[in-house]
Amino acid sequence: MGTNGSTMLEPLRQGLPPIDPAAVSSSASCALPPRYEAVRGARQFTQSTLARWELGECFDDVALVVSELVTNALRHALPADTPRGGEQDPPVRLHLMHWTSRLVCAVRDPSHESPEARETDDCSAESGRGLFLVDSFSDSWGWHPLAGTLSGKVVWALFRLGGEQR
Repeated sequence: MGTNGSTMLEPLRQGLPPIDPAAVSSSASCALPPRYEAVRGARQFTQSTLARWELGECFDDVALVVSELVTNALRHALPADTPRGGEQDPPVRLHLMHWTSRLVCAVRDPSHESPEARETDDCSAESGRGLFLVDSFSDSWGWHPLAGTLSGKVVWALFRLGGEQR
């Protein structure tokens, strides 16, 4: 089980602004069922985790971003033709990582499509708008494909803590 966490974190660290990996003080993750009700569960998990880390004051911004990332991930995890692993490999997983001055939310999904924040008139406009919100409320965001036995990608958002609160 521990290998899953480190498999997740390694490429995530590579895609983030330079952070000393040893400075990670806490991390938590939860598997999300491929149902849209999982967004509420993700928000509750985020709220209890931030309260445990004494970061409750950032809940509103973080919860909005988590909701958008999880909604986008579920959109890719729900189609009937999406290849599914066994029950032990849920298609969507939320990771929260806390460094001294930074918080990262990362969501894994089974899709290989790159997420794009775009303003369009087609049916993908809703997800484009979601990523626009992620971009507005977090300090930076990005994504990377998963390597090894895990398929899909991870989309992450970073929040700087302390100093400048919105």
